Formats: sequence, structure tokens, C-alpha cells
Amino acid sequence: MSRYWSPLVHRLSPYVPGEQPRMPNLVKLNTNENPYGPSPRALAAISAAVNDGLRLYPDPTGMQLRQAVADYYGLTPAQVFVGNGSDEVLAHVFLGLFQHPAPLLFPDITYSFYPVYCGLYGIDYQTVPLSDEFELRVADYLQRNAGIIFANPNAPTGRLLPLAEIEWLLQRNTESVVVVDEAYVDFGGASAVALVDRYPNLLVVQTLSKSRSLAGLRVGFALGQPELIQALERVKDSFNSYPLDRLALVGAVAAMEDREHFERTRRAVMDSRAALCRELEQLGFHMPPSAANFIFASHPQRDAAELAAALRARGIIVRHFRLPRIDQHLRITIGTPEQNAALLAALGEILA
Repeated sequence: MSRYWSPLVHRLSPYVPGEQPRMPNLVKLNTNENPYGPSPRALAAISAAVNDGLRLYPDPTGMQLRQAVADYYGLTPAQVFVGNGSDEVLAHVFLGLFQHPAPLLFPDITYSFYPVYCGLYGIDYQTVPLSDEFELRVADYLQRNAGIIFANPNAPTGRLLPLAEIEWLLQRNTESVVVVDEAYVDFGGASAVALVDRYPNLLVVQTLSKSRSLAGLRVGFALGQPELIQALERVKDSFNSYPLDRLALVGAVAAMEDREHFERTRRAVMDSRAALCRELEQLGFHMPPSAANFIFASHPQRDAAELAAALRARGIIVRHFRLPRIDQHLRITIGTPEQNAALLAALGEILA
């Protein structure tokens, strides 16, 4: 702590990202990165943009990317907001749409950045418990609120809320914004973007970090009716008018346009997830159904922290959360078949 800090800084409890260790021959299954590389078309576009044009500012509106996202989802650019990763997009959402005299609602087990943003922006919030099976019950959200936000599929559980239940909630919660955070939706879910034109209080947030293998590029976007998008634009232009650089913009456009690579790699992840779940069940692990590029596994006879430590000793990193209700679970990113095989071999050895 420092006497030069503002009082706000003293009160903050910052988000703790997944570890990025520097270990030789590491099997890294802790941060939900895609095991397959980005679209070759994206890499080519980025390489081509490394030229004298970098002396110029990027397009502050990100219009070419907004058009590419709009084309993909059958929307208009006025319904698309782009930002420096979905975390920055979410930050603008919290500041621009959730500061009202009522608590923001989100699940008790969810993306841990949500309470961090509430602390940063002074937003009152209330967590809504998931069921014992980690299911989100939409009826529990029918109460006074400044907004509702949840990840779908949820993180770190991987459970998916069906689109019909999201629409049921939107039909009954009409006086505040409902934000569906879809970082993992491409690995097995139906996007709520299909509902955007019918519900003016719906905002869908996505990222290119996961299903399009561009976590290092930092590109995210939000989809909603123009009134909500304009709020995010006003916040952005009061903070940083140029959140996406020229390389990120061209790479993201190419990634959105390369549908063949996207379909091939996401299908590979989904197939590997199914195979890995079958093998883990044979080892005695329990897992809720996952629609994400990770699984949430527990073993009834073994402590999760001890399993994580034993895996680490063998050069395999998974994510363990020391939090109520989930401290006996491991979040395991789906890797390549070779990485998954290494994980299974190590777990077999540990459990034996």
C-alpha cells in the first residue's frame, strides 16, 4: 500500500488471471486457450499490415470489423460494438449500463471479473445461487435489479442455459439490461444473438480469444440494439477512442471471414471434449455437462488441490479455485489429443 494511492485503489480486489508459467515441455490446460492456431488468413492479414501504415492511427470506429461481425450474424454495424478484448467490452457495460439504484444480479459461481468491476465502479450487486447441479434458474432473477449478467456457457462450470430460458427471462425482465456473456458459446451452445432484434434490453458479448484462437490479439465485441451500442460508444470515447490497433482490426476481420477454419477447429475441440470426458469418467471423475472448451471435474476420493499439485509436478497445469462450493473441482481446458493423453496418463498414475 502507498500513501499516494487514492482511496479507491486501497479498496480494490483485482482480478487474478490464470497463471502463465514459464516451464519447459509444459502441458498448459489452465486458461482455456484454443489448442489450435489462428486462421492462416488472419495471420496473413496481420503480416500484410506490418508496414508504414502503422504510423497512422487505426479507425476509431472499427467499422470494417463491425461490418464483418454484422455480416456473420445477420445484423447491421449499428448493432455491433468492438473493443480491446471482451473484458474491456464488459468494463464499458458495467460503467455504462449497470450504475442504477438497485443491485446488479449474477450467479454466485461465475466469471470472477464481475465482482471486480462492481468494486471498481461502485456498483451494488447480489449473487444468485446456482442449483446443487450448477444450473442457473432464471426464475430466481425476477426481482428488483440494476441489470442481470451471466456467462453462457457458464464459467467455470461449463453448463449451458437453453435459449428458450433466456427468452423467458427477457420477456419478464423488461426494465433493465440482460447481458449474456458468450465467451464459450461456439463450443456447443446456441447464441442469444438470435434474440437481439426482438428484445431492446438484450446485450450479447463475445470474444475472438477462444473459438477463433486469438487470445493474444485482444478483440471482443457486443451485439445489441443501437440504443445499447451507443451507450458503450459514449463510454469508450470518454476513455480511449482507439481501443483496437491496426493489426488487431485486420486480423479480426480475416478471422471472422474464415468460416472453414473456425468450423474445423471448434469441431476438433468438441470432439476432444467428448473423448476426454469419457476417459475421465472411467477414472472415477464426475463432471457436469460442458458446452465450453473446458470441463469442470471432481473426484469423490481425491482432494482437488492435491490433484492439481500432483499434475503440476508432472508438468501439467490445470485451474483450481479455492472458493466456496467449487474448491473440490478442477477446471481443465481441452487440449490437443496429445495433451489430453498426457493428462490422462498422469491422472492414471496419480490415482493408482
